Amino acid sequence: MDTTPTVEEATPLPEPRIIRCGVAGVGSLGQHHARIYHALEEAELVGIFEMNDQRAEEICARYGCRRFTSLDEMGEACEAISVAVPTDYHHRVAMPLLEKGCHLMIEKPLSTNLQEAEDIVAAAKRKGVIAQVGHIEHFNPVTTFLEEHIYHPRYIQADRFAPFQPRGTEVGVVLDLMIHDLGVIKQLVRSPVSRVEAIGVNVLSPTEDIANARIVFENGCVANINTSRVSMRKVRDIRVFQPNAYLSLNFMEQQGHLLTQRGKSIERHDIPIEKAEPLMLELRSFVRCIRTGEKPKVDVEFAKDTLELALTITHQIREQLKKEIRFPTFEEEDEG
Repeated sequence: MDTTPTVEEATPLPEPRIIRCGVAGVGSLGQHHARIYHALEEAELVGIFEMNDQRAEEICARYGCRRFTSLDEMGEACEAISVAVPTDYHHRVAMPLLEKGCHLMIEKPLSTNLQEAEDIVAAAKRKGVIAQVGHIEHFNPVTTFLEEHIYHPRYIQADRFAPFQPRGTEVGVVLDLMIHDLGVIKQLVRSPVSRVEAIGVNVLSPTEDIANARIVFENGCVANINTSRVSMRKVRDIRVFQPNAYLSLNFMEQQGHLLTQRGKSIERHDIPIEKAEPLMLELRSFVRCIRTGEKPKVDVEFAKDTLELALTITHQIREQLKKEIRFPTFEEEDEG
């Protein structure tokens, strides 16, 4: 029998192309983008763009990368860039990089307003580049499990609490934290929003620090979301109710349980979730999309729609706050 290999068998597959990556903004979150690009075999961390000299020197020394002096210089050297600057700078950083033809991973939320979001969506489409948005919980193994086991959600409860920190207060808690749960819930329910009711409270920042939103979808599912960034402890929980089943999961611990009906009794099952770092999964997916041309799991259009829902909730809260009586702060009482 002739065992001579065919041309296809004899020709080795081409080596996977290494994607040249950069990070704009290496603060508390951007530093982890740099760490992961440096670690990924399919990526090369070429350099960073950072305004803080000390921080830039630290990251460049740690990963052996260069510091770019301008976005234009970064856009020339890198084909893929993470935009991890504060949200109110997303538009001014993303737009020139898109015009350079760079693939972008833009941290959530996409922007602070819909006009800027629409600009980014249009530019990405016009340039034909991969534009992904950092809704990181979509890459949490907990969400993967939910996507595989939720078929008819009727009620969803999500709680996301965090201790106060100044980072992120350029936006309210809805755009800062609640938007994570909004994206996941929209993905699970897959139905247009029918009605939104929201309330919130300012505590330590000029914008809302605590928020509650009740969302009714056209298919009848109801979601109740509680969010706070002035909590004494971290909470990242979601509970989903559907016919004959109840799932309770913890995004932070990546564990949970499932309650199912068996006859007239309820059975509890621990959920087997293979733990992994969501940001690593997210950036690996971003790099894969660039190499294969596949659509990102969270593209700019999905992120824009989620932002629109978050802005609707924010508007309701701020209109409600305008009508409330303002009480004096402790400092004002002391002065009086």
